[in-house]
Amino acid sequence: MTRFHLPESQLPTAWYNLLAHLDEPLDPPLHPATREPVGPDDLAPLFPMALIQQEMSPEPWIDIPGEVLDILKLWRPTPLVRAERLEAALGTPARIYFKDESVSPAGSHKPNTAVPQAFYNQQEGITRLATETGAGQWGSSLSFASAQFGLECKVYMVRASYEQKPYRKIMMQLWGADVVPSPVDDESSPGSLGAAISDAVRDTVGRADTHYALGSVLNHVCLHQTIIGLEAKDQLAAAGEANPDVIVASCGGGSNFAGIAFPFVKDDGVRLVAVEPASCPTLTEGRFEYDFGDVAGMTPLMAMYTLGHDFMPPSIHAGGLRYHGDSPIVSKLVRDGRAEAVAYPQGKVFEAAVQFANAEGKIPAPETAHAIRGAIDEALAAKETGEEKVILFNYSGHGHLDLAAYDDFMNGRLVDA
Repeated sequence: MTRFHLPESQLPTAWYNLLAHLDEPLDPPLHPATREPVGPDDLAPLFPMALIQQEMSPEPWIDIPGEVLDILKLWRPTPLVRAERLEAALGTPARIYFKDESVSPAGSHKPNTAVPQAFYNQQEGITRLATETGAGQWGSSLSFASAQFGLECKVYMVRASYEQKPYRKIMMQLWGADVVPSPVDDESSPGSLGAAISDAVRDTVGRADTHYALGSVLNHVCLHQTIIGLEAKDQLAAAGEANPDVIVASCGGGSNFAGIAFPFVKDDGVRLVAVEPASCPTLTEGRFEYDFGDVAGMTPLMAMYTLGHDFMPPSIHAGGLRYHGDSPIVSKLVRDGRAEAVAYPQGKVFEAAVQFANAEGKIPAPETAHAIRGAIDEALAAKETGEEKVILFNYSGHGHLDLAAYDDFMNGRLVDA
């Protein structure tokens, strides 16, 4: 067998809260004006109380509402696939598995958190959401989720991706969202996720009908994504495997990595590898310090690895990984040595993507290709040592709307930023 499915009856009914399992608490987020720890009232203009509680919850497990499960069942549980053809192409004794999150309506892992965020906002009486998006996977996911709960959705899309990925914009509009390029006040700028966050927060502040939704970084977002790793645990057991030796995932803000890795953090002997672009090397070259989550300094300051909130990354095709900071929990795992981080240039990432597409037949998103690069290198290292390692990576999204990037790569136009 190469594909391992769980029945709908085994869909996880609770999220795994790593925050409650950390050896020591995270440094608290600080108010942007007072630099004092923020409380629930400080966050209430942006988020519903249910998400604020999840952001700070000491509970080890948090139940998934039935209304959320009903929508997640449209595509979950997602398959676990053994990449035997890639193994053969590499000549490695390693066994490579990937969790296929590309089967969601939006084509990525992002709806795992978009659906609960839309639900909790609707339950609180909010009728409109504002957000940012890089490559468009988060924006399309929140647009989809908003449509399920009858919410309006305004998306500020990083200008470089707005121009590179027009079909992502069309997806959002198809689900009823209003999409504009960011930054809204500088048409000459390629934009960044930090700038788009500022645009979305400005939109939210002062509107009683609107809340802000974030697709990565925050604790509650990482929490919602743990459904990936929880399913993977059961599927690996069905495949006859114990724990994997190494888990690999691409990492921008951290939700992708968190989703597959967090349920394994307390398991001994499981290496966790976060892969990022060399042009935006937050974990590998950033500083661990308090920094704003956005360019304008409107968000709380978080203790995280950061390149500086005013950092403007090059316009690489992996737009979802162009973020100056990272999840505080992911940052803590890397700082404490529980997780590793590696950065790759764009060219090596696309080489891996093409190799994977030719072996396994699936065309990955540029973000996903970072994890594939990391998994291939782990498999080649196992080939050198002769070890039969088990490698698990998160296939976080398909690249069907990223073909222009592949055209650039195959025709020598891709800048190895």
